[in-house]
Amino acid sequence: MAWLVVCRDVAHSGALRRCLLERHLTYIESVVDRIAVAGPLAKTAGGNFAGSFFVYLTDDRAVAESLLQNDPYFEAGMYKEVEFHASRAAAGSWVGGATWR
Repeated sequence: MAWLVVCRDVAHSGALRRCLLERHLTYIESVVDRIAVAGPLAKTAGGNFAGSFFVYLTDDRAVAESLLQNDPYFEAGMYKEVEFHASRAAAGSWVGGATWR
């Protein structure tokens, strides 16, 4: 199992994202073995990213929460809303096709 985490940015987050980008990427590199995939959500009409998403490789929600809470973006209060969803990859090129075959 994995945890899909969807984070929505606060309004006008562009400057904060740029300021913390290097620290955020350094942190991601330090935990990359715990991440299946992650990245920013598409840009808004205003030109800022709308948020971030992470798929953490853990069965334990507390571990997923800790991975997010230690991220400089989270620590700085960049996310106004965070959703955690327990998930299982079942199909697609990332999982090698259809897992039921």
